Amino acid sequence: MGVVDRKQLLLENVSRLRSVARRLPGNEDLAAVRLALEDELGQTVSRRAAARLLGVSHTALQRWVDAGDLPLVRTSAGRTEVPVAALLDLYESLGTAGEDDPGRYRLAPTMTSRRRAAARLRLDPSELEAAGGHARASARSLAYHRAVAPRLDRGMVAEARHALRRWRRQGRIDERHAQRWAELLSQPLPAIRRAIVARGADADDLRQTSPLAGLLSEPERRRIFSQGR
Repeated sequence: MGVVDRKQLLLENVSRLRSVARRLPGNEDLAAVRLALEDELGQTVSRRAAARLLGVSHTALQRWVDAGDLPLVRTSAGRTEVPVAALLDLYESLGTAGEDDPGRYRLAPTMTSRRRAAARLRLDPSELEAAGGHARASARSLAYHRAVAPRLDRGMVAEARHALRRWRRQGRIDERHAQRWAELLSQPLPAIRRAIVARGADADDLRQTSPLAGLLSEPERRRIFSQGR
């Protein structure tokens, strides 16, 4: 089995486990298997591999990158690749259209929907522009979580818990913050929604290590973080 074929199989299995986890939140066995598969898959894939996994041409995928529909990140090796989290979301959306259609046509409604959602975001540019330095980063993080809060559901909370579990395993989050997030994400949805948009230095500090990061689409994220530049 080739490298890309193996990555496709891993992506499919991670997607299946993610779907099951939404129905069985908190299942530690499922989480452990998913983490193992994600470790093998890696956090990014090359643009060429991403295009093949989505069933689109490299040109079509690059067009989405250039339009701000799909993010790229720089790896430790200096390559620019597609984050697996973003690829997984698009891969799962392929199931909403006819399977006989090429990937670029099946993904077109998803891209259009994401751009429209970004255009509908209610932002306060003056609030973002008035802040500077660390305060600006805090203001953008608050705007991001304000966009997440109304649509937050149990599936999104399950993904945040999984991200938190992965960060703890990798040592990417201070245990004090990890424990606070674990406690917060175990609360009812209304309480979580209120907490993630709370004002104050303590709330600002907590949002800087938010496992809810990555739940908005790339067009929405870009619109928020472009404000005040």
